[in-house]
Parts: sequence; C-alpha cells; structure tokens
Amino acid sequence: MKQLFALLLFVFFFPTLLFSQNLKGPQQFAAANNLAETGFSAERLKRIDHWIENFVAAGKAPNVVVFVARNGRVVYHKAFGYSNIAQQRKATTGDVFRIASQTKAIATVALMTLFEEGRFLLDDPVSKYIPAFANAKLLVRYDTLNPVGGTFETAPLHRPITIRQLLSHTSGITYEHPLEQRPEFKVPTLNSMAPVRLADVVDRLATRPLLHEPGSGFYYGLNTEVVGRLVEVLSGDPLDVAIRKRVTEPLGMQDTYFYLPDSKKNRLVELYSKPSETAALKVHDNDTFRMYPVAGARTYFTAGAGMVSTASDYGRFCQMLLNGGSFNNKRILSPQTLTLMTSNQIGASWVWDREDKFGLGFELVTAGTRYLEPAPVGSFSWGGAYCSDYLVDPEHKLVIQTFTNVQPYAHYNELNKKLRSLIYQAMY
Repeated sequence: MKQLFALLLFVFFFPTLLFSQNLKGPQQFAAANNLAETGFSAERLKRIDHWIENFVAAGKAPNVVVFVARNGRVVYHKAFGYSNIAQQRKATTGDVFRIASQTKAIATVALMTLFEEGRFLLDDPVSKYIPAFANAKLLVRYDTLNPVGGTFETAPLHRPITIRQLLSHTSGITYEHPLEQRPEFKVPTLNSMAPVRLADVVDRLATRPLLHEPGSGFYYGLNTEVVGRLVEVLSGDPLDVAIRKRVTEPLGMQDTYFYLPDSKKNRLVELYSKPSETAALKVHDNDTFRMYPVAGARTYFTAGAGMVSTASDYGRFCQMLLNGGSFNNKRILSPQTLTLMTSNQIGASWVWDREDKFGLGFELVTAGTRYLEPAPVGSFSWGGAYCSDYLVDPEHKLVIQTFTNVQPYAHYNELNKKLRSLIYQAMY
C-alpha cells in the first residue's frame, strides 16, 4: 500500500516538480537593496539622474521613465518630468504609455504559444488560415503622377507569403505604399478610433499588391497586424482576449491593454511632438494618436501598434524572454522556441542601415551593429513610434526600458543611445 501511495505521488507531482525545475531565472522582481551585489555602482547610477534632469529641463522631453533590472533585481526605476505639462502633473513610475510597435513582440509571443500547441508550421502559407491572401499579387507598375486615381498593374507572386515571413518582416508587406490612399486599399497604419475590426483590416490589406516578392529582404510593415489576425483564427478568441489569456494575465501584467479601463485612464501620459531639435514640445495635433486608448469605438486591436503599458509591466514581459520563456512561475514559451525566435531569420539581409539581423519579432544585435552599442552581440530589442524602447541583454542578464511619448521625435536616438551608455557605464 505504501508503495502504491508513493507511486501515485510520483505520477501526480513529478510533472509539476519537473516543470518548476525547468523554470529558469527569477520569477519575480525584487528591489536591489545592495547595488554592489548586482554589479552596479550606486555612484555611477547617479549620472543617469543628472543627465535626464538636464535633458528634460532643456525641453527635449516632457518626461522619461527608466526601468533597469539585472538578474531580476530592480537596479533603477525612476520617473522624471511631467506626464502632462499643462497640468503640471509630475511623472510617476506608474504612468501608462502608448507602446506602439512594442506591441509586436507581445502579439508574436501569443502566436508562438499556438505554434507550440501544433496549430501551424512557420512555413505554412498565410492563405491556409486567412483565405484573402490566396490571391496576393505583386505591384509591377502604377501611375506615379496619379497613384490614387490612375491605373496600376500587378503580377502573380513567385511564392506565397508564409507565417515565418510575417514574423521576420520579409513578406513584402510594407507601411508606406504608393496606392495606400486608394479607398480599396486604405487601412489604418497605427491606431484608429473608428469602429473598424482587425479581421476587416487584414482582409483589405491582403488585396493591396505587395511592393516586394516574399522572402526577398527585410521590409518593415503591417505584418504583425496579420500575425494578430492569425492569433484570432487559430485560437478562436479576439486578439485582446487571446493576449490576456496567453501572455499578460499569466505574467501578472496588470497595466497592459489595448484600451485602458476607465479606472486607469487618468494614468495615461499626454502625447507630444517635437519634429526638429529647434521645435518646442507641443501637444500632438492628431487626436486619434492621443486619445485612442481611452476614447472612440475601441474595437480595433492592432497587433502591430495598439497596446499601452508601464515600464515595469513591460519589464515583466522582457524578463520572461530573458528567462527563456518563464516568469511569475508561469511558462509562456519553451527555451527552444525562444532560441528560434532570437535566431537570424532574414539571411544576408540587414535591418535597414543598422547592420543588425531580425528574428521572429525582435531585432538582433550583431558584431557590426551601428545602433545598439554598447549592448553585446545576442541582445535583442525594438521600439515604438511614440518613443518607447526596450533591450534584453542575455549576456548580462539585463532588462532595460526607456519610456516617453513624443511623436515625431528629433531626439529619439539621443535619448536611447545615451541612456544605454549611461546604464552600461554603471556596471562592472
């Protein structure tokens, strides 16, 4: 009888024990009370305070929130400036920001959970799940003088678009398109307050002729909107529900949404613009960009640009990636899947002029990078159009978040490059 009881314990509890042993890395953030133990200099971290204070005082940013964690210990988490300048509302670490293209990584992870369930293969044609892509064409000629009303010519694709190409931005789907203002091809490029839905947007996008053959190179574009629709089709849930079930809720991300609940909308920072170094900061003149998270129809779950979050909330997501797929004692993805996602998927192509590669959802730092120094090779990152940015550095077990909301922003590179230099100089 004792042997049978012991066997039952083994059968029921061994999988749980094995699962918990496979969880790698810290499962919660903790304050770094002794910075020396994390490999950071308290004295050198003060340089960040001084630099950001001067940066904000010079009118280069309305606010900056920085989150830095190493080995799950929060090394630096501070807010500077004002979340709303006119109201003189001081920025806090709990402020909610529009994260635009940082949404892409979350939607990508949601899709890859379905990959792990055997719902699809990466090299499956997209048309297998979204029939509208069965007739995708290549644009070969258009009336350059009258792209809206003139004629254009298309040709069949040499090969169909695959899911891998969507995730690596090699499908030929772009953001800017010469025919984008034609009514039959017009889709939202960022956010919308109109009563549109992802399914309808993606079906219309599928009819827009591609500018490049699938697989011919890295062309950043509306690929992740299609990824989001795939999540809906394969999971049977609306995108917001699928992401909540598969990513944000398990990770304990309590402030990450497509649309903020009314109880939290007062935490959304104002959106500003500063298109040139000499221009003054001013409230953005596009009401959709400013208000979509708290107003309008709230029906468009854009997987490429639609979410809002806090620096620490998104830090939980990044720590999950750094841990090889687990955080909050929940495994989202396997380490093997994360290895695949952070491997070069674009061959000999480069990410623009950065001389970096791209995996499935992430830019990958290479030895010849021109953008993310001093982050070491193997780090991965991306940013958003409203000026949020993240970096995951596996070599140093480091997560960095830099959040502000300005678009367009003349100081984007200055802010992120200098802040990263300041963070790395404080490590030893």
